[in-house]
Amino acid sequence: MSNEQRFEIRAGYGYALGANYDGEGVNFAIFSAHAERVELCLYDDSGQHEIARLTLPEYTNEVWHGYVPGLRPGALYGYRVHGPYDPENGHRFNPHKLLIDPYARELAGDIAWNDAHFAYQLGHEEKDLSFDTRDSAPFTPKCRVIDINEFDWQDHRRPSVPWPNAVVYETHVKGFTQLNPAIPPELRGTFEGMGHQASVDYIKSLGITSVELLPVHWFPDDQHLLDKGLKNFWGYNSLGFFVPATRYYGPRGIQGFREMVRAYHDAGIEVILDVVYNHTAEGNEQGPTLSFKGIDNFSYYRTLPDQHRYYINDTGTGNTVNTSHPRVLQMVMDSLRYWAEAMHIDGFRFDLGTILGREPEGFDQRGGFFDAVMQDPLLAKLKLIGEPWDIGPGGYQVGGFPPGWGEWNDKYRDTVREYWKGENVTTDFAARLLGSGDLYDLRGRRPSASVNFITAHDGFTLNDLVSYNEKHNEANGEGNNDGHNDNRSCNYGAEGPTDDAGINTVRECQKRNFLTTLLFSHGTPMLLAGDEFGRSQLGNNNGYCQDSEISWIHWENLPESAGALREFTRRLITLRASQPLLRRENWRDGMVIQWFNAGGGPQQSEQWDEGTTIGLYLTRPDLQQQEGIWHDVLMLFNPFEGSVPFRIPQIGEGGWVLELNTADPQQQGQVITQEEDFELAGRSFVLFRRP
Repeated sequence: MSNEQRFEIRAGYGYALGANYDGEGVNFAIFSAHAERVELCLYDDSGQHEIARLTLPEYTNEVWHGYVPGLRPGALYGYRVHGPYDPENGHRFNPHKLLIDPYARELAGDIAWNDAHFAYQLGHEEKDLSFDTRDSAPFTPKCRVIDINEFDWQDHRRPSVPWPNAVVYETHVKGFTQLNPAIPPELRGTFEGMGHQASVDYIKSLGITSVELLPVHWFPDDQHLLDKGLKNFWGYNSLGFFVPATRYYGPRGIQGFREMVRAYHDAGIEVILDVVYNHTAEGNEQGPTLSFKGIDNFSYYRTLPDQHRYYINDTGTGNTVNTSHPRVLQMVMDSLRYWAEAMHIDGFRFDLGTILGREPEGFDQRGGFFDAVMQDPLLAKLKLIGEPWDIGPGGYQVGGFPPGWGEWNDKYRDTVREYWKGENVTTDFAARLLGSGDLYDLRGRRPSASVNFITAHDGFTLNDLVSYNEKHNEANGEGNNDGHNDNRSCNYGAEGPTDDAGINTVRECQKRNFLTTLLFSHGTPMLLAGDEFGRSQLGNNNGYCQDSEISWIHWENLPESAGALREFTRRLITLRASQPLLRRENWRDGMVIQWFNAGGGPQQSEQWDEGTTIGLYLTRPDLQQQEGIWHDVLMLFNPFEGSVPFRIPQIGEGGWVLELNTADPQQQGQVITQEEDFELAGRSFVLFRRP
């Protein structure tokens, strides 16, 4: 180009990938093992006009690199990568497509979907090798150079909440803030709104220790959703693994993200990110060429061994990131360290985490990714939570992750839902309540490895779990065919909202039963935001595309029951935090565990299959001398719809004080003696402690 002379490009270095500013210029480095030439395209401030195209002059250890003196933060750029367009052998290079740097720290603009994003000509079969020469640059976001050291953390310290003390709160930046009247209108839906004092104070008031945010890595809105007037709300379609989603920017831009993290840390609350390294937004072989596909498709993605045109699709999204490749694994590790070091993030929840443990021969808990994370001196100290499943062969790995990891325990979710519906899963319920030792009591793992949840972003909210027998996803535009059908829910007599007082009484009690079970189970509890006061999604159990009032949390005009449930939730979290018996730290702590039947006798092996009403006694003699600490408790569970006279067992010394009754949250302080019958209401949980 005629104005290329304005810029000088030198050899630079290839050991630090991305665009790195050193105070005098910017070094650019990008991995591609199979490219033949890489061009750096610089743009003006509008991002619409290319002002220079510079060929990266050096290629070292499969990294193309160059240094542009005088270039400063704020500069916009992209790449064009030359090489073979040979899908049969896994190569999809097309220099007519402007590509996003995998290591970009910020993006300017959004994707304006256009046929030019496709490397082959639409209207032809992709297999025809019809090469497309249209320029995608006008429709593609530009990468922005930033100075990652520009923020002052002010003697910042991480909360470093011990795992046994953690209570996780899963939420969404926009969903949590968009309708919150306590947040200034200009900050709603933004990182700054999430970090606003009103947001922080509310979450802290619940007793939450760790906020888990749905994906905030940069992601596009899928064309098929935009065509239906919908958007990608959840964000599980990442493209920029180092880039905060600009859709959540407030007036302070990227600094607003850091200020959000600092605000939570100042309150003693951790920030955990839900991250999606298992696939990208480029889809299958017919998808667009936006970044990885055009940089080095054969390295970045897993392809079928005998048909490299096609992708292995263990994720169900069209492609699977190839973390078996050392440079791709490096990218994931560099991304994690960036968020931990530059953004001070406290942990990560890995979407379809089994993918990251896959090697060519299948899932391996000694695979490269797991080894790299656990040997990293920073990442190994953070909270690492795996979603331990994918749709590939052997993809269900609950209990199969290596030591050092927490796992979403869907066996807990399913069993607890079934139990409170009155199904006889009592034996399994007992195991889930006590931390799922059948899954996690090995190799030095602790009860906290089981991340227990009743509800999550994917599926019914707590309110809808007790209000709907069937999903109602019509608003998603897929004929109600999307989302889970196996919800293990119950509406107790009416589908959706009702004025029937009897039904509403049962529903409120069941909400309390679920919350009490969750927060008094051993393991790490995860609460879905809004469940503390009964938020509804109107029966939609797949709100991934609902950037609307269906998915946003409503804070105003709530029923009276909402405030009562919120206070009940706070009470549960406070009890959990104060009483070690309710948050077991170690399988070897000397805790004595005994189960009883409704007759007051020890639960016999044959009785586990005969009934669902049970009692649980927990004691730790070492706690007896600690003031204010319970050294033994008795829990009674009755999922049956009718009341049951429960004979208080003869165990330990002294009587019992009623601490909590889900059938009557106001009932407290009643003293009951041993071998006395207690009328255990239908569908209720009762907690006794020693006087």
